[in-house]
Amino acid sequence: MELNYIVKKSDLSIKQILKNEFYMSEKFIIKLKRNMCIFVNNVSVNIDFPVVEHDCLTIKENFVESSSGIIPNSSIPVNILFEDEFLLILDKPAGIAIHPSMLHYDNSLSNGVQYYYNSIGLRKKIRPVNRLDKDTSGIVIFAKNEYIQECLIRQMSKDLFIKKYIAILDGILEKKSGTIKAPISRKSDSIIERCVSQNGDMAITHYKVLAEFKNYSEVEFQLETGRTHQIRVHSKYINHPILGDSLYGNSSNLINRQALHAYYISFIHPITKQVKEIFCELPQDMKKLL
Repeated sequence: MELNYIVKKSDLSIKQILKNEFYMSEKFIIKLKRNMCIFVNNVSVNIDFPVVEHDCLTIKENFVESSSGIIPNSSIPVNILFEDEFLLILDKPAGIAIHPSMLHYDNSLSNGVQYYYNSIGLRKKIRPVNRLDKDTSGIVIFAKNEYIQECLIRQMSKDLFIKKYIAILDGILEKKSGTIKAPISRKSDSIIERCVSQNGDMAITHYKVLAEFKNYSEVEFQLETGRTHQIRVHSKYINHPILGDSLYGNSSNLINRQALHAYYISFIHPITKQVKEIFCELPQDMKKLL
């Protein structure tokens, strides 16, 4: 990755420019300094080099990183929706966790991404930006370097990310659109399950009914906040749990997981500054339901 900036004021330090213009963290700036990634007028310089007006400041973030803790796995599907020098955006199948864990040490989506990175010669850490539950399908974004990850996480914190999901809910909703505002916290007797609680973090979910069937509703959700299991908890809270969600509702013989799919996301590309929209069609199990 290469970033260029024409210095506008002579009394600014390189660190000030990196913080004010590129919103880089102190930690990342130190990493750039350590790896000699800072150039002024094509000459490698230290972080305290005195720049003057019209100097060309260049950041060449090309150092090698290790993800040695993640075992590459060629059998994990890497379904690419979009890729450039900075981002890898995938369609995650249901049944695959994003991160390796004790239960998914070598068969998570990150293991598949590690294999893919090795195949294209990209020696960078695996950096998923957003989260999906193991049995939720849809869009997952991986940043190809730390700066891009920082930029996207900052956008999330400022509500510049738009995330939309499609779910099949039990029953027919009385209100065909609306907003659910209910705080969510971890359930006291569980390390996994969440619940609506006045002591929880505020969670806001917008919804719109797209279609109705005899006993079910197809609903579009848009998240304003990003709490763990937010759509699943809020669906249960309005007494219409997601079909097949055995944790917050009931299992189903129609589908073997919760019928929830992250189908749309939009954000501002950190480098091009253009709005990027990504769509991801429904997987076969949810298409069959509809």
